Amino acid sequence: MTLPAMFLLLLFNYFPMAGIIIAFKNFNLSNGIFASPWMHPIYENFRYFFTSDNWVSVTRNTILLNLLFIAVGTFVNVALAILFNEIRSAWFKRTAQSLTLLPYFISWIVVGVFAYNILNYEHGMLNEWFAKLGMDKIDWYSRPGAWPVLILIIFVWKSVGYNSIIYLASLTGIDHTLYESATIDGATKFQQIRYITVPLLRPTIVVLTLLAIGHIMNSDFGMFYSLVGDSAQLYPTVDVIDTFVFRSLKGSGDMGMSAAASFYQSVLAFVLVYFSNRVARKYESGSALF
Repeated sequence: MTLPAMFLLLLFNYFPMAGIIIAFKNFNLSNGIFASPWMHPIYENFRYFFTSDNWVSVTRNTILLNLLFIAVGTFVNVALAILFNEIRSAWFKRTAQSLTLLPYFISWIVVGVFAYNILNYEHGMLNEWFAKLGMDKIDWYSRPGAWPVLILIIFVWKSVGYNSIIYLASLTGIDHTLYESATIDGATKFQQIRYITVPLLRPTIVVLTLLAIGHIMNSDFGMFYSLVGDSAQLYPTVDVIDTFVFRSLKGSGDMGMSAAASFYQSVLAFVLVYFSNRVARKYESGSALF
């Protein structure tokens, strides 16, 4: 039963790891990966990346933005799951779940077009409202400080419906006699959520957070590129490693430097997962991944 899954895992996750050696080679497409000559010195591709002006900012943006997504996203996901769990009308519950789940299936390209039509300086819907209210228009695409919040809002809007499903499934497994006993003891609904629901959800929260940290260095390229594109004015706050690698590959075609940046990305992600798992094992041993 597990053979197809193992085959796909090997094919798409482990076999491509051989491409790591591109980071240490002067890659030439005509020679291929293994026949291309090694760099002299062998770390030359890494030196090119680490001596660039952007490696600190893209690393900072990648980590901070993804930490923001994890923290705020987890809070909103849990809150929405608890809210759905408390709804007693089956029709309203199904309708609300469908409406919150719908954005997940919208392409980031479409979301990017919507965002541009809302935020555009000349004819954007938001600026049209500002003009009608007698307020000054805002050129959102020249204000890098606003974009971490804007991207966070769009990310949560698109993902909360899907991500809350797992927490909602965990909530359905909680013994209802615990709530009945708490009600008899005079506990309010808020107290039941605080002392019963949230503690019993903690293992699920820890596991999903650790899995999310595993992808903390792999930003959603489709999201960032669709929303930001090539707007250089926004790079100081929202340029991440994935978009930096894409631009470098598109501009220079240097596969070696791009592979070096991706390898650095993977190593840093492993370090973050390892230490996060150690912290989780110390405080919530049953929820650690390994």
